[in-house]
Amino acid sequence: MITLPSPQQLRYLLALADHGHFGRAATACAVSQSTLSAGIIALERQLDAALLERGAAKRPVFTLLGLEVVERARQALGALEAVAETAAAARDPLSGPLRLGIIPTIGPFLLPRLMPALRAAFPRLRLWLREDQTERLVAQLEAGRLDLLLLALPCACGDAETLALATDPFLAALPAGHRLAARDRVPVGALSAERLLLLEGGHCLREHALDACGLPRGTLPGEEGFAATSLHTLVQMVASGLGVTLVPRLAVEGGVLAGTPVEVRPLEGEDGAEATSGRSLALAWRARSPRAAEFRDLAPAIAAAMNGA
Repeated sequence: MITLPSPQQLRYLLALADHGHFGRAATACAVSQSTLSAGIIALERQLDAALLERGAAKRPVFTLLGLEVVERARQALGALEAVAETAAAARDPLSGPLRLGIIPTIGPFLLPRLMPALRAAFPRLRLWLREDQTERLVAQLEAGRLDLLLLALPCACGDAETLALATDPFLAALPAGHRLAARDRVPVGALSAERLLLLEGGHCLREHALDACGLPRGTLPGEEGFAATSLHTLVQMVASGLGVTLVPRLAVEGGVLAGTPVEVRPLEGEDGAEATSGRSLALAWRARSPRAAEFRDLAPAIAAAMNGA
C-alpha cells in the first residue's frame, strides 16, 4: 500500500516553491524554518526521491522531478480545498471569504459603488481583493490563490469559465479644443490619423483599443517610451496635448477625467451610426469550481453596479 503525503507536507513544499526562500516559506506556513525543512525532508524520504538539489545555492533549487511534484501537489491541494468548499457552499452560499482578482482598468472605477452594494446584499461575504494585470490574475486563479476574477473580454483566460456581465463602450478622449471635439461623434477611421496614446504592454485594454480602431497589435509609430502605466496617466498625457486615446465609459463615469480639460465623444462607425466598439466585462472562475453556482448568483449584483443601478 502506498503511503500518501500529508496535506501539510504539500503545503510546505508549495510555500517553498512560491516564496523561493525557506524563512519566508516558514513564516507563510506559521511554523519554524526547521519544522518546514524537516517536513520537506520527510516528504522526500517518503517518496524516495530528491525534490531539491543539495548544494551551496542560497535559494532552494528544485529538481525536475521536484518541479513536477510541486504542480501535482498544487492540483491535489486544490482538489482537497474543493471538497471543503463544496460543503461550505451548500451550508451557507455567498458567505465567508472570497478572493477576487480585478484588473486595474476596472477596479478604481467600479469598486467604490460595487463594495457597498455587495456588503448590503451579502453581509456574510468577506471579499479579499487583488488588483493586477489579466495574465497574472489568470495564473493566480489557476494556482488556486484566487477564487474569482473580474476582467475584460476577450482575454487569454486559459481553461477558466467566463460569464459576460456588461458591455463597456469606448469613448474618444481628446485634448481641449481638438478639431475632432467639434463633432458629436468621432469616426473610428479618423483616429488612425492621430497620435493614439495607449497603455503599456500587458494591459488588456491596450489590445482592446487597438482592435476597436482596427489597428495592428504591437508598438505604434512614435510610441516608444511613451506608453502609460495607468488610465489616469493616459488621461494626463491627453490633457497635455500629446495625443488622443480611447477610454472605457466605466472609467469616465468613475471620474477618470476629474480635474482635466479632456473632452470625450462617442465613436462613429462606417455607417454613420454610433459605434459599438468596446470591451465585455466578465467574471471568470476555474472550470468545475464547486462555487460556480455562487458566482452566477453574484453576477446580477455586479452587473447592476456596472450599470449604475
